[in-house]
Amino acid sequence: MTSFAELHHSEEPLLLPNAWDHASARALADQGFRAIGTTSLGVAAALGLPDGASATRDETLRLALALGSGPYLLSVDAEDGYSDDPDEVAEFARELAAVGAVGINLEDRLGPPALHAAKIAAVKSAAPGLFVNARADTYWLGDGEEDTRSRLDVYQQAGADGVFVPGLAEPREIAALVAYLDVPLNVLYTPSGPTVGDLAALGVRRVSLGSLLYRRALGAALEAMAEIREGRTPGGSLPSHHDVNALSCRRDSVHSAGL
Repeated sequence: MTSFAELHHSEEPLLLPNAWDHASARALADQGFRAIGTTSLGVAAALGLPDGASATRDETLRLALALGSGPYLLSVDAEDGYSDDPDEVAEFARELAAVGAVGINLEDRLGPPALHAAKIAAVKSAAPGLFVNARADTYWLGDGEEDTRSRLDVYQQAGADGVFVPGLAEPREIAALVAYLDVPLNVLYTPSGPTVGDLAALGVRRVSLGSLLYRRALGAALEAMAEIREGRTPGGSLPSHHDVNALSCRRDSVHSAGL
């Protein structure tokens, strides 16, 4: 099997859909996706918890246990690592690797770059085989291009295997950053931004969907209810009960691990 790291250096960029439970991950794998990510928003929202508040550490580990033995490579959205202590983040990464994850996404939330670098270095020491995707939130929370390169320099030097800049969408800036970096660049796909083909032409090596699929699924549910209430037949794809139930079959068991 092609390794997760190798998928970042293939002819085509890695298009990484993000799942929020076992059924969504398995359904995506059945569509031929060799690697699946998780979405922290989907995991948190399904539990009635806030995203980005370090509230879902245990739930994220449970999900990784449920998905880690699936027929795909698993990368886990771990927010900021659920701690400001690099050793605690490293231990969480080690636990993810132990249940089958091959990648971890860590966001800096525009905190001190040195702290995020320490987390990256600690993770690479505790779980050397785990692909660390270091996220810089400069386009979502900060000054965009101005601060991005200095942060990514620090993260590359700390051992990040790839870097993620959500919110980066301007083709000129994407191409310039690709040329500047020594590691693969990950960009968040948005319907209003460049297409996957455009991003590939710019040199992007990984295209994530983030919470897009979860939000589209929620939107589809609301649209279906509106159509039913108005006396219309809901449109769109509708998997059967049998098809969905079949997605739940798996060899591992979350309960058997005592988590």
